[in-house]
Amino acid sequence: MAEMASRRRQQRLFCFGFGFSAQVLAERLGRLGWGIAGTCRDAGKRRALAARGVDAWLFDRDRPLEKAPLALEGATAMLVSAPPDRAGDPVLDHHGGEIAALDLDWIGYLSTTGVYGDTGGETVDEDAPLRPSSARSRRRVAAEAAWLDLGRRHGLPVHVFRLAGIYGPGRSALDQVRLGRIRRIDRPGHLFSRIHVDDIATVAQASMARPHPGRVYNVCDDEPAAQADVVAFACSLLGVEPPPPIPFALATQEMSAMALSFWADNRRVDNARIKDELAVTLAHPDYRAGLRAVLAAERRAGKNSGAEAGLSR
Repeated sequence: MAEMASRRRQQRLFCFGFGFSAQVLAERLGRLGWGIAGTCRDAGKRRALAARGVDAWLFDRDRPLEKAPLALEGATAMLVSAPPDRAGDPVLDHHGGEIAALDLDWIGYLSTTGVYGDTGGETVDEDAPLRPSSARSRRRVAAEAAWLDLGRRHGLPVHVFRLAGIYGPGRSALDQVRLGRIRRIDRPGHLFSRIHVDDIATVAQASMARPHPGRVYNVCDDEPAAQADVVAFACSLLGVEPPPPIPFALATQEMSAMALSFWADNRRVDNARIKDELAVTLAHPDYRAGLRAVLAAERRAGKNSGAEAGLSR
């Protein structure tokens, strides 16, 4: 019991990639007394993270962690959000052996529901076949397999989280409406799944409390929805007229290759496992609840107080 208490007092999260999802989880755990460490790709962000109390290290494909054993020392949990590239998974390629030697209670690998590919609107759960339709998603399939294999070979508690489209404060349809850059695309029957960044952190914490090494979880809300409906609701929250719907065939003429790849897949994603196994209750079970919460958080922070007035005129 004394040893377990000692481990709890020394909890430390190491994040490979300190992006949107990692920051929210790290902030939560930091408030609970965890030590936080992680990687970023440039010196400016490293200084900003250090100013917030994060033990920050530079890392990317061309720049492995300096003094990696020192950087990873004391980690009890690891979150991996750094994406694979054409050469493979840079974290495993550079530091897989060092990670295998760590005494970790939990590893979370953040993947994407894009690994399922297009189902024509049919529902997929975690046991569905993986049929990715883009090179980016195929790399995710390979990275998932590599991390799960590392877990099996070395007895590591690896968990895979397949995330739907992530949104939250500073990264939502509300921001795009304010910038005047959003279009309302009409494609009947085409749905996207989403997840609020706070709910990602909730799922990760629930998994830490109930580790199940080798398990895969879909992380999405309860209501896949059409892009046009989300845009219209965001406009209604801001008190502005929604843009007229644009037929999908016309909209594609101005889409980037990246945007087209997102529209290539149409599927519903089942999230029952996070509820049944991890006892998760989503704070934002649909995009309406999520966008209301984003707007409320922004108003509490005093953000964009003048932007909405300008839009409503």
